[in-house]
Amino acid sequence: MAKKKAVETAEMPINIGIGDKERKEIADGLARLLADTYTLYLKTHNFHWNVTGPMFQTLHLMFEAQYNELALAVDLVAERIRALGFPAPGTYKDFATLSSIEEADGVPSAEEMIRQLVAGQEAVVRTARSIFPAVEAVQDEPTADLLTQRMQVHEKTAWMLRSLLA
Repeated sequence: MAKKKAVETAEMPINIGIGDKERKEIADGLARLLADTYTLYLKTHNFHWNVTGPMFQTLHLMFEAQYNELALAVDLVAERIRALGFPAPGTYKDFATLSSIEEADGVPSAEEMIRQLVAGQEAVVRTARSIFPAVEAVQDEPTADLLTQRMQVHEKTAWMLRSLLA
């Protein structure tokens, strides 16, 4: 039986009113946002599994809600990168290189978990905010909308976590 020859097809060019260079710059920023979001997801899930102490039930449930929200968010960010015409990073190696969030060593106390998650939430906000100049320069409203929504969620979550430390 003869092997079928693979048919090579050129990808259709993307013509959404944003140049290749600008789309690449935005996608690179979103790759950093994706890495931060995924790293924060892993950290939050880890803390959900390992939290102990008098606030166990409250924190266990709160962390679960937060990691579930982050799991949905990574898909939105990755799909926006794809819509801009670039591959989304998807390996631990990629995320470790791109993320500004450090992993936790060992199992911190519940209070330290909260502190680390506040820092992580705020790091995601800073990363999202850093992408805005490139987005605004080319009127990339879909990305601006995504960034605004992500910043709103992370700022609110940081506030709620910070309130536990007061």
